[in-house]
Amino acid sequence: MTPLAAVVVGLLAGAVGTACLDAVHYKKYRRSGGTKSPAAWEFAPVENWETAPDPGQVVRRVIEGFTQRDLPDRSAWLISTIAHWGYGSAAGAAYGILAGSLRTPHPLYGVPFGAVVFASDYVALPAAGLYKPIWEYDATTLAWDLSAHLAYGAGTGATFWMLAKIR
Repeated sequence: MTPLAAVVVGLLAGAVGTACLDAVHYKKYRRSGGTKSPAAWEFAPVENWETAPDPGQVVRRVIEGFTQRDLPDRSAWLISTIAHWGYGSAAGAAYGILAGSLRTPHPLYGVPFGAVVFASDYVALPAAGLYKPIWEYDATTLAWDLSAHLAYGAGTGATFWMLAKIR
């Protein structure tokens, strides 16, 4: 597989992995009494930056840092949605580079990759002031988040493996 093909296949695999991660979070939402459909939940409006999810907060800081201007609340939903799917796809591209360099990538290699993404989030996001340190979270919260990231990795790995076979 060429490096470019590995990146492109990884981007696609990362998008599928992101959908898998979101499926776990949606299941948690439904178990806690949520009633929205999957599409309504996934693309729920973000009214302002105070309620924007973490990927959107990171991108907001980068954009505001470069432009030296505050982003309006009306951009919170679009930026957060693009950031979420973009981060998952970009991480998939990194997976693609790694897995694409192997003679025979295995679909289960994505699972430990998902654990690495989980761990890196708990390093980078506390440093950015968006998360508490990992030891301040209860085991249930961490288990849900880890399971979502393992689903991300499994979806990314399996999709990469399937698409890599199509040549």
